[in-house]
Amino acid sequence: MSHIKNARLAPAGRLRIEWARADMPVLTHIQERFRRQKPLRGIRLAACLHITTETANLLVALKAGGAQVYACASNPLSTQDDVAASLVTHYHIPTFAIKGENNQVYYRHIDAVLNTKPHITMDDGADLVSTIMKKRRDLIAGIIGGTEETTTGVIRLKSMEKQKVLAYPIIAVNDAMTKHFFDNRYGTGQSTIDGILRATNRLLAGHTFVIGGYGWCGRGVAARAKGMGAQVIVFEVDPLKALEAVMDGYLVMPIAKAARLGDVFVTVTGDINVIRYEHFCVMRNGAIVANSGHFNVELELDVLKKKARRVRRVREYVEEYTLPNGRKVNVLGEGRLVNLAAAEGHPASVMDMSFANQALAAEYMVQNAKKLEKKVYPVPEKIDRRIAGLKLQSLGIAIDKLTAEQEAYLHSWESGT
Repeated sequence: MSHIKNARLAPAGRLRIEWARADMPVLTHIQERFRRQKPLRGIRLAACLHITTETANLLVALKAGGAQVYACASNPLSTQDDVAASLVTHYHIPTFAIKGENNQVYYRHIDAVLNTKPHITMDDGADLVSTIMKKRRDLIAGIIGGTEETTTGVIRLKSMEKQKVLAYPIIAVNDAMTKHFFDNRYGTGQSTIDGILRATNRLLAGHTFVIGGYGWCGRGVAARAKGMGAQVIVFEVDPLKALEAVMDGYLVMPIAKAARLGDVFVTVTGDINVIRYEHFCVMRNGAIVANSGHFNVELELDVLKKKARRVRRVREYVEEYTLPNGRKVNVLGEGRLVNLAAAEGHPASVMDMSFANQALAAEYMVQNAKKLEKKVYPVPEKIDRRIAGLKLQSLGIAIDKLTAEQEAYLHSWESGT
């Protein structure tokens, strides 16, 4: 019961999974405890995640905890086919994911994992939850809760909560400090640049790099682009984030102006049509455009395709659009997450913390689901701090502890000047 590209790819996938595991000590620590205690025994868990080496290690840890795990891809271009093959062949985890699958197959794979009647959903973009809400409401009675790992997914789920249609509790793993503070900033920062360079082999130094959105992901991408010698421009709608970008030393301006100046463009906003056709039309000839937000809707590609004089693939992950004015714009990875479409996603060491949050959030949900309402909850601070402590320990780093006197001072009001 799986649908993968080629089982013969499994040996290569296994080696890559093992390579990633060597840089995921926190998750490995949790897996060892899970194996002993089986906190997820009897739980059917449907995971709609990027099928990568790091995700594979999460799924293996969940299975070690006693869960029956079923996996599908959360993005048509993010699957690593050798990893999917290894999950099925070596770890006996039913997996439904093929890199490049079309939209119809993508949702067929989602239905396949939902057909297992999960107790817990684990989302990367909220497609499992939204499919349940729209088409599979028959499953709701059997679901105790879920987790969500992305900013985009949390936005969708909080919208459901606000409209009072969210059917079960969700833990927003994305909002854990040990997730967004590190994964989004350092992981997205490095892997986005990696994807752009692998796809184009272009030099960034001396060129103008335009970033849409200055959240944690935007901060990370900006820092890495600046570090490689690019001149960075940020466009934003939030005045606080825009001000922060200015104070961090970047130029800030509307996209209508930035579109005329940039050589490379990246969107990381989680919103729709951030770069529109009108912006494509005024870009410099040969401009490179990529998206590192969860869905490809950040770029107005439908209109671009409709109005372009010609579209051709000039490199493996590069589509060249010739506009009516004769200018050419290069879109990377079909506008999907460039760090996964054209590269390997985040480094394992940063996903170590993100997936530790996922694993412990699943355990927390099993232990506390009956107490939780149909809301989006943050990861408990105790879990967040435990993961940070384990990460420091794995790095061989010790920190100070408050003395009794210091602890008392911080909880008192009597002492003054």
